[in-house]
Amino acid sequence: MDLTQIAFQDAATRSYLGSPSLVRLPAEGPHGGEIVATHDYFGRGCPRNHEDEEHLSAVYRSPDDGRSWQRITLIAGAFWSSLFVHRGALYLLGCSQQYGSIVIRRSDDGGDTWTHPGDAETGLLVEGGVRREPPNFHCAPVPVLEADGRLYRAFEDCDPCVWGSGFQSLVISADAGADLLSAASWAMSNRVPFDPAWAPPQWRAERPGWLEGNVVQAPDERLLNILRVNSTPAVDLAAVVTVEDGGARIAFDAEDGFIRLPGGMTKFTIRRDPATGIYLTLSNNNTDPSRATQRNVLSLHASEDLREWRHLRTILRDDLAHPWEESLRLTGFQYPDWQFDGEDVIAAVRTAYRGAHNFHDANRITFHRIERWRELL
Repeated sequence: MDLTQIAFQDAATRSYLGSPSLVRLPAEGPHGGEIVATHDYFGRGCPRNHEDEEHLSAVYRSPDDGRSWQRITLIAGAFWSSLFVHRGALYLLGCSQQYGSIVIRRSDDGGDTWTHPGDAETGLLVEGGVRREPPNFHCAPVPVLEADGRLYRAFEDCDPCVWGSGFQSLVISADAGADLLSAASWAMSNRVPFDPAWAPPQWRAERPGWLEGNVVQAPDERLLNILRVNSTPAVDLAAVVTVEDGGARIAFDAEDGFIRLPGGMTKFTIRRDPATGIYLTLSNNNTDPSRATQRNVLSLHASEDLREWRHLRTILRDDLAHPWEESLRLTGFQYPDWQFDGEDVIAAVRTAYRGAHNFHDANRITFHRIERWRELL
């Protein structure tokens, strides 16, 4: 398999690569038209801060449409973060550390330098608790949606801080014309925990919960937060939370709130094509019912209404000479972040391939281009 590599980390370091994000810079301005990508580091050997938490991210830039990449800087205190461009500036929005504060940074020079979220006027939006005391904010590189003059982005508060079952869904939002580095510009919705009683008995779910939501605007202009569902051993499920009152309130109806979404067991990104109105996601559709955690297949899926999804193309599949069980254990094409790019789709993928300890502990961040994707419709 011919992979374009953004970053590599030898598995022997026990430091792994996670949470890729990417965006193309505006044509006007420093490094105009180049692609910027980020990822963070996790694992037993990765850099940690004074609270013994993972917290470091790296920034890369490609001057040639993704064919080659150069690391340009490191950012301490940035984790699980999304890149986005707004009114000509580049932003990075996520957490300060694993289960940390909600923070935002701005770069006015194409990613070379960044503001520091030192206080409520410079990007510290919502302060987290000390160590694992609540609030414990969590997210992934998910979209920042602009709709009806406001920006929206999904987070979770892990309280109690138990992975899978402890995540409480929430949304933050701001007026699109506001100072995005000011905490006063942002509002936070109520938090909605996952009620285990919502999980149908047929799931046989061991630790049901939700996480890593995507705020999207439905065809009827309602705002929705579509979340990954931790439903093991059931697969390919997602939850649809409504976002109301300009982001002030979110709500979930268990009677109608679960959908079949290929790859809903793992992180996905949903965006809407402005030309066709079609919604796309890159996700780990399950092809082996015996392995709910499968990540060795990554596919492009499409929907007209956010509820019914169809497979368009398998983008990545393990091509190594592993027995199938070894492929499931060692290979992962996961946590994709992607953008529309003219007639194409470009993506950054957390990739465990050729030398990774296991499918989860990725040793590479890779870049991919899906050419003329609309021809697949």
